[in-house]
Amino acid sequence: MISKNDLIIKRNGTASRSGNIGNTLHQWFKATGIRFLALLLLAGMLVLGGCYSFKDLGSIPADVKTFQVELFLNKARYVNPQLSPQITDKLRQKIVGQTRLSPVQDNGDYQISGTVTGYDVSTSAISNQQASINRLTVAMSIKLVNNKNPDDPKSNFEATVSRNFDFNASLSLTQAEPQLTPDIIKNMVDEAFNRLFSNW
Repeated sequence: MISKNDLIIKRNGTASRSGNIGNTLHQWFKATGIRFLALLLLAGMLVLGGCYSFKDLGSIPADVKTFQVELFLNKARYVNPQLSPQITDKLRQKIVGQTRLSPVQDNGDYQISGTVTGYDVSTSAISNQQASINRLTVAMSIKLVNNKNPDDPKSNFEATVSRNFDFNASLSLTQAEPQLTPDIIKNMVDEAFNRLFSNW
């Protein structure tokens, strides 16, 4: 009697054991599967990249290729010395990372500037007739100039953005700033970016 393992399959005039065929098919599927997954991943990246580029090109005029971010000024009554340089740098990084524009030092197609105008603390909540939560309100004006088309009102404007940041009233502003500052910078940069490119 012939067992399954001894069964010989005739193919193209040659004989091979079923086990060998199984191994060959397994190796073929393994190699093909890896190639298929790689192609699928590449196709997905191209589709996502295409969507990103379409969105970007749809809002930023084709002739606008460069930008510059001037150092943000700080004219608030109380000056946090970290805000001006970090907001400037982080905004520049965000524009590089999320648009097709290239940064330049001078004569950018888009010229961006801004000023920290407010950095004020008020009481946000009271408990047992005492302040329990204080609120820091940070305000900033931003200006966009499109040097390629200075008459276009959509890409030549000034705007104001602001955000609130709460902290425990048992802390002074100086004590709260080390924890607040990273959130302030991130949120103010996001607000500025969204306002600058609000037609996305």
